[in-house]
Amino acid sequence: MVYVDDYFADFRRMKMCHMIADTDEELDAMADRIGIERRWKHNGTHYDVYMSKRKLAIENGAIEISVFVLARMEHEKRKKKHEKENNLKK
Repeated sequence: MVYVDDYFADFRRMKMCHMIADTDEELDAMADRIGIERRWKHNGTHYDVYMSKRKLAIENGAIEISVFVLARMEHEKRKKKHEKENNLKK
């Protein structure tokens, strides 16, 4: 699943929010679908999208979530990745 949050940050004359997904493949596929270049991916985890792209993402199946839910999801994702890396070292 792909998600967009309700964090509407000012950037120049635009409002931006975050777009994340359960997998990198889903995230990049949505970015392609709504016309966001992959070079705009931040830290390999999310895209900052402006309101018209947010609307397109929702029209293409993205789920609206709060910024707090997004932060929790990203924390859990990083935690699982860290645990997996630690298990590989053993």
